[in-house]
Amino acid sequence: MSDQVMDAARAVRDRAYAPYSRFRVGAGLETEDGSVFVGCNVENASYGLSLCAERAALAAAVAAGFRRFRRLVVVSDSDPPASPCGACRQALAEFAPTLVVEAVGRRHHSRWTMAELLPAPFRHGARPAEGGTP
Repeated sequence: MSDQVMDAARAVRDRAYAPYSRFRVGAGLETEDGSVFVGCNVENASYGLSLCAERAALAAAVAAGFRRFRRLVVVSDSDPPASPCGACRQALAEFAPTLVVEAVGRRHHSRWTMAELLPAPFRHGARPAEGGTP
C-alpha cells in the first residue's frame, strides 16, 4: 500500500541542498484535510542560516493558508531515523500540539507524538508552573 505523505517526503529528500553535511532530509506535512506539503533541508555556508526540511514544509503549508496539521513524516538516510531538531519541534508545536511525527531511515521507522518530543513547549504569555522560577 502506498503512503502519499511518506512517498512525497522521500521524493523531496532527493532535492535537498546539503553540500556541507551530505545529510539529506525530506519532510511531508499532512493537513487536517489531507493536503500534503513538502520541504527539504537547505544548507548554507553560515550553518545558522540553514533551513530544516520540517520548517520548510511548515512554511509552505502556512503560505498556502493552512494552520492545522495531523501528521509529519521525516525521511533521512540515518538509522536510527533522525527526529526533528528542537527548533523544528517548537515551530511545529505552535500549530499542531497533537501532531503525529514519524521518522523513516534506511531500515527503521520511529513514531512519536508531539507531546513526547516536546513535553513543555514555549507558549506566548505562558506563566511558569507553580513552584517554578519566574
